[in-house]
Amino acid sequence: MSDTPISALPGDPPGTVRLSRPLQRGTLDEEGRKRLHEIWETEPGWRGWLSTVDHKTIGLRYLVTAFLFLVIGGVEALIMRIQLAQPSETVLTPGQYDQLFTMHGLTMIFLYAMPVLSGFSNYLWPLVFGARDMVFPRLNALSYWTYLFAGVFLYLSFPLGQGANDGWFNYVPQSSLTYNPGPNIDVYALGMVLLGVSTTAGAANFVVTFIRMRAAGMSINRVPVLVWGTLTISAANLLAVPSVSLAFFMLWMDRRIGTHFFDVTGGGGRALMWQHLFWVFAHPWVYVVVLPAMGIVSDALPVFCRRPLVGYGAVAISTVVTMVIGFVVWIHHMFATGIPPLALAFFGSASMIISIPSAVGTFAWIATIWLGRPVWKVPFFFFAGFVLLFVIGGVSGVMTAAVPLDWQLTDTYFIVAHLHYVLIGINVFPVVGGVYYWFPKFTGKMMSERLGRVAFWLMFVGFNVGFFPMHILGLLGMPRRIYTYAPDMGWSTANLITSIGSFIFAFGILVFLIDVAYSLKRGPAAGNNPWDAGSLEWSIPSPPPPYNFAVLPIVGSRHPLWETRMEDEADKPEEARSHLDDGYLLGQGKEALGTTAVSGKPYVILKMPGDSYAPFVLGLAAALFFGALLLQWWVFGGIVLAVCVAAIIGWMWPRRELVQREPIPAREG
Repeated sequence: MSDTPISALPGDPPGTVRLSRPLQRGTLDEEGRKRLHEIWETEPGWRGWLSTVDHKTIGLRYLVTAFLFLVIGGVEALIMRIQLAQPSETVLTPGQYDQLFTMHGLTMIFLYAMPVLSGFSNYLWPLVFGARDMVFPRLNALSYWTYLFAGVFLYLSFPLGQGANDGWFNYVPQSSLTYNPGPNIDVYALGMVLLGVSTTAGAANFVVTFIRMRAAGMSINRVPVLVWGTLTISAANLLAVPSVSLAFFMLWMDRRIGTHFFDVTGGGGRALMWQHLFWVFAHPWVYVVVLPAMGIVSDALPVFCRRPLVGYGAVAISTVVTMVIGFVVWIHHMFATGIPPLALAFFGSASMIISIPSAVGTFAWIATIWLGRPVWKVPFFFFAGFVLLFVIGGVSGVMTAAVPLDWQLTDTYFIVAHLHYVLIGINVFPVVGGVYYWFPKFTGKMMSERLGRVAFWLMFVGFNVGFFPMHILGLLGMPRRIYTYAPDMGWSTANLITSIGSFIFAFGILVFLIDVAYSLKRGPAAGNNPWDAGSLEWSIPSPPPPYNFAVLPIVGSRHPLWETRMEDEADKPEEARSHLDDGYLLGQGKEALGTTAVSGKPYVILKMPGDSYAPFVLGLAAALFFGALLLQWWVFGGIVLAVCVAAIIGWMWPRRELVQREPIPAREG
């Protein structure tokens, strides 16, 4: 092979060259690691803070920001539970309750649940893939900055009493200008369009990273289930997010430009079209915020059971099938809107069928525990507790798939209970368990077992005390979305219990956050692989160096760190096993290895971009542009739009890359 790069082929990502030189195998000495560190390290100080494209930094930023929004949304929930703890309370006015209720919903669903999973995936994907970064590092940074500015945008008017106030579902005509003339809905509509930019950019990055950035030998039947979860929801987001972005932008145009997309009073619009456009996104979104969390459990739970996951192939396929079926059940949320009976029958059946692939994962987790030798560490408690909550949430979901029963339950607190068992039980518990599991990788330190167990039991008991009585309230006829109730309705005791349980759960979250803060300062050193796990992220130092892998590993099995102790791997010939310390060397500049989509064979050498201010500038300018639309400052909007164009030009402007003229020194393997 020639050492001269040849032209990229059509369809290759920007900066791609074909394998234009033989890949060197060997190990790397200290001098070589030092030079790699210099190439990949982010500049210290505020310049590096604004310009970094390191996936690990971006992943941690996602996690911290998402947990901040979790705390904000949790405080909003506690204020609402104080209002509902007793009948005829006057802590909140109806208008304040509407804003609090809406901001709580959009915060938990859009600003916490999905971004926190993006944080895990951004941090872990290159590590479990044996790669050095995501395939589009600058796009990765843009997705975070846009998410952060969208969250700030959505909250800007809330302290002024002008926050979104029509529920996170934002039904028209209640959200039309006639019935809601303030800026509340405009902020929500434009903020959601901006957030959609972040989600779409991140989804595209995940999909292409899966296709091109896996380790040599990591065929698609060897990738972790966490990857299948995030890949599936990323592909779904590329299809679903445009729907809701279009719906919110059409609503904003109805309100401020005079269009009539949803106006039925004289413009020929259809109010029901809003629900179709919203729920064709929002029901798949339910799986978007649970499938990666289920992937966390599928990958981490077997570590504490001391055996591989039972039914890996079935779990991976069921993950994909769940998302596919999720796209044909959006009318599950519209059974009470006058849909024709044939459509009710079809979508009701699909809503029941979707429980089958979901049950596959449940049986796999239970079988893994049953056939393994569980080690009772804090992450195991959270993952095992999740399995029970998943069953409760799934069963209540199947109940509402029956159309006649849904007609009775759809606007009651039974649905509130189901929603929280899904969005908290199936998201928060795996997420907190995942933090305990990967905290050693993030920081190099262990979290406290004692505080962790206290946090788990407070959260588990508080959650069930807080949200299970909501099922009973729903069966007793308590409507959703009410800010108070009369003393003679028979709901007082259950509401008081729910409020008490909510505070216990919140106290458990507080203990967890205290544990995180304490462990950051005084946690014991973790070592590289404190859990004796089998995946690639545990084969490198904790926390990882800027370049992740000095030697790009060659993978020969699904559990490369467990090969020597697994019967089906121990008898493999040497050439078919994983090679973690004598894999491929890449060091002529900031380079990464690309592989084929199915088999994981080395395919291309990717010239990775350096740090850049362009993602930050573009994200900030985009937020300011939406602010100009909100305030109808057209001149200012034109100025910041020009800044966006300039940032994109700066992003793509060709520059001389840092290239090592001589190969990094290595000991031949």
